Amino acid sequence: MIRRAVVVPQPPLLVPRLSPGPAPDLATLREACVAAAGTLGPVWTAVGVHTRDEVIGPDAAGSFRGYGVDERVRLSAHGTDRDLPLPALIAGWLREQAGAESVQVRLVAEGTRAADCARLGHELDGDLLILGDGSNRHGPGSPGSEDERAPAFDELVAKALAKADTEALLRLDPALARDLGAGGRVPWQVLAGTGGDWHAELLYSAAPFGVAYHVAVWERG
Repeated sequence: MIRRAVVVPQPPLLVPRLSPGPAPDLATLREACVAAAGTLGPVWTAVGVHTRDEVIGPDAAGSFRGYGVDERVRLSAHGTDRDLPLPALIAGWLREQAGAESVQVRLVAEGTRAADCARLGHELDGDLLILGDGSNRHGPGSPGSEDERAPAFDELVAKALAKADTEALLRLDPALARDLGAGGRVPWQVLAGTGGDWHAELLYSAAPFGVAYHVAVWERG
């Protein structure tokens, strides 16, 4: 049974060497993510979205060189180098920050239906690290260009994560999430499929760079 789950975003800027310099908002986000990951046990399963379904075992290692800096991370102490997608890189970096033993990464195709996400969530076991960003369309300078629907969408997500409202997460509209550039929809709906009684705490929810980032910790009630 899953006893703990942590929700974090996955901007490469979480990694200090990839950030442009001192930024209070970024430091607060980073601290929240590391604190949340630190509540998990020694062995994790990470869930992120990708172009196709894939499982990456804990024997993998990779680098952020594709994001401008050759910052290497491992999914366990003895990882073999390979090209890793962003969710796996962030999972590996957070594992190292938290001092965890290992993390296996489950990548889920970006177009996966809510019911199939929930089915996967029901099958998972162990401590979960859920990786995904909210809308990238907050404000005129946002990466995806401003969309007036973005604030309401991410307010709903934040409330659902703060209350462990699995039904609200399962009701997220895939088409709307895609329009708003919200890559977290699939992983959040996998989390929602775990069901059961949860106690939740929302540690962070803001859109400091035009992209919404949510950090939450769920524990079984």
